[in-house]
Formats: sequence, structure tokens, C-alpha cells
Amino acid sequence: MEKLSFHALFCTFLCAFLMVSWPAMSQEVEDQKEFDYNEEGKRGPSHWGDLKREWHSCKAGLMQSPIDLLHERVRIVPHFTNLKTEYKPSNATLKNRGHDIMLKWGEGAGYMEVNGTRYFLKQFHWHSPSEHTINGRRFALEAHLVHQSSTGSVAVIGVLYKIGRPDYFLSKMKEYLEEVCDTKEDKAIDLADPSQLEMLSSLYYRYIGSLTVPPCSQNVLWTIVRKVKTVSPEQVKLLRVAVHDDSDTNARPLQPLNDRKIQLRVKS
Repeated sequence: MEKLSFHALFCTFLCAFLMVSWPAMSQEVEDQKEFDYNEEGKRGPSHWGDLKREWHSCKAGLMQSPIDLLHERVRIVPHFTNLKTEYKPSNATLKNRGHDIMLKWGEGAGYMEVNGTRYFLKQFHWHSPSEHTINGRRFALEAHLVHQSSTGSVAVIGVLYKIGRPDYFLSKMKEYLEEVCDTKEDKAIDLADPSQLEMLSSLYYRYIGSLTVPPCSQNVLWTIVRKVKTVSPEQVKLLRVAVHDDSDTNARPLQPLNDRKIQLRVKS
């Protein structure tokens, strides 16, 4: 009996130690059953922080995203060379999360590297209209490429779109998006190529923020591509139609800057 009690006590201690010592994994909510984007409703963005204890950062956090990238607040950093991306085709799964469409990769899709730290590509998803704004201007669409380091730190690349010519990557994804419109089943995609997003630019905004959906975890490294890409109205509509909710938007409202620094980095 004493051995059993000691074993139980040891297991409890070990579990507690691992929970404290192992890096926290900032995971977005995978299913929109407990929150939505209706500002008039009880589950809308202004109430996210009250819906669950672990979502407290959504209302109390001082480093929340998205923000307005106002030029008056931006500090230009010349000769920026600390961003590197290396993506490659890999098997992926298209998933309808209710609040957005997510393309989730397995291992081997590549990484972004910042200041010597590699953040491996995990998934990307779309918000319409855009969540971030530039000088108060909101765009038609925003893609988020979500990365995670081996220690659990999160880095996101944001790509903004205005209405114009069709986006190449979304054109390649059209038939898959149409398929998830009519089903809640995940759709496997062979060798989806994240490099086809074609987001190369010489200018990037950089700041520290949070996930833009619950649990709104903070200390997320944000890189927003300054060059605005184009997307057709039909492509934006397809992304919204594919989502299994009744919202006209899945964009979180702008959050206070709270004296955070925003850098506009110039890649040499």
C-alpha cells in the first residue's frame, strides 16, 4: 500500500514538474462552438475573455493582436537581414474550423528563421476582411502562416490582400475549397506547396502580439508583409462560403497598441 501511495505521489510530482518546465504550446482553438464574431452576441470578441478562464488574455492582455500599423508609430530599421524562409511541398490537410478554413501541414513543410531561431510551419488560414490595418485601411483578406519553434514559441507571417487579379495559390486550392463547402470532413492534399503563396517582399512590419483567436496567447512574433497582394472577389467569397458559420466576418477588432514598438524592416 505504501509502495502504491509513493508511486502515485511520484507520478503526480512528475506531471506537475513537466507542466511547469515544458514550454507552453500556444494553440488556437480548433472548433468554433464556444465563440463567434458577432459583436452583438454573448460569444462575440468583446466577451471572449469571459467565456473561459484560460481565455483571460483576450480581455486582460496588454499585447493583443491585431493592431493598426500606423506609419506615425513605425520605426524604420534599415539593412534587415534576419528573416529567412525555406518552404517545400508537403502533405497537408484542409480543415473547416467553423470560424475559418485552415490548411494544416505535417512534418517537412519548411520553416522561417529569425535571429537564428527556426520556427517550423504548422498551418495557415484566412481572415476576411483583414484583421491588421495599415494607416486605418482594412483590406479584403489576410492570410496567417503560423509557425512554432522547438521550444513552443509562436511566430506568424501575415499577408494582406486587396481586390484585384486572382491569387495564384487560392486558384490552385479552388477545387478543394469547393469540396469542404459541402462537408465537415477534412480533405487530404498531396504535396501542397507553401512557397506558392509568393509573399516575398523587401519590407516587413514586425511587432510582438498575440493569437487573434482564443486563447489569445501572447508573446507571438508577428511579421506582416508590407507588399499587398491581390485576390478576386470570387476567391474571397469562396473562403467565406466554405466556412460553416453565419458570420459575415471572421476578423477580430483592432486592439490597443499599449506603447508597443512597431518596426518597418528593410530587407537588403
